[in-house]
Amino acid sequence: MKVNFFNLEATTVVDSLVFGRYFHHQFDLLEVNFNERGASPVHASADFSAQVADRLRSLDALAQAGGLDEAIAILARTIADGGVAQAFGTGHSEAFAMEIAGRAGGFIPSHALRLNDLVLTGAYDRSWLGTPEFERRPDVVDTLWSMYDIRPADCFLIASNSGANGSIVGLALRAKEEGHPVIAVTSLEHSRGVESKHPSGKRLFEVANVTIDNLAPYGDATIQIGDGPKVGPVSSITAAYIAQLLTLGAVEKLTAAGTEPPIFLSANIPGGDAHNQRIEARYGQRINPFVAPAEEAATA
Repeated sequence: MKVNFFNLEATTVVDSLVFGRYFHHQFDLLEVNFNERGASPVHASADFSAQVADRLRSLDALAQAGGLDEAIAILARTIADGGVAQAFGTGHSEAFAMEIAGRAGGFIPSHALRLNDLVLTGAYDRSWLGTPEFERRPDVVDTLWSMYDIRPADCFLIASNSGANGSIVGLALRAKEEGHPVIAVTSLEHSRGVESKHPSGKRLFEVANVTIDNLAPYGDATIQIGDGPKVGPVSSITAAYIAQLLTLGAVEKLTAAGTEPPIFLSANIPGGDAHNQRIEARYGQRINPFVAPAEEAATA
């Protein structure tokens, strides 16, 4: 059995049952709704599938209505002008940066700024690794910025579900001060419900040039099972989907303008390494800051 569901295919019995339950619950709805459904363990997976599908469908509608066009134009212009897409996220939002930077099917001129690099280079002690206090520190931004080769044509894509932590807001402010466009991916519902941890008092959506709502609810989790805390967070899923919608849109825009998009091939297919390394060489340490330049490596 094969079920086509918003361009997703269910090819197994389990897949078909999950999608089938969604259609059974949702077929007659004329509007997307994000009612926080209660759930028993038996139905939790179907309810979570519905929560995710509702949001992905809304993001599709947003894209088709032109709601991502401004962000897509910024990304396409960056690539066309020889710039690098600089991506940043902390905690689970680091997954968004990984979707933007350095993956098969994504732009080669891309780079993920990482708080862990501050520890890798000895700027901060390793005891900071994995602590929530690290991402809340606004004072890490200047050191982080100084570690990379950031140039005028670069744009910034910054993801944070809360949009409140000091390093997130601080980097957005620094990028704007330096003249770079900033695209934010955040939960507006959550962010509007919390106070900023940055001295400016600002949250990410109040700094960015363009803000894309990841549609996660306050607290991120969506499913209530019994009397415990909710489970089934969605921000990582919707942020990853947004990252791919932006990439797809920018590739379309570049292709239409006659520019060949510099896209990563999987390193695990024949010819992938050679293709990637040939294009990576144009950008050098702008995208691989800790890799020695080719001429240095040859003499090492």
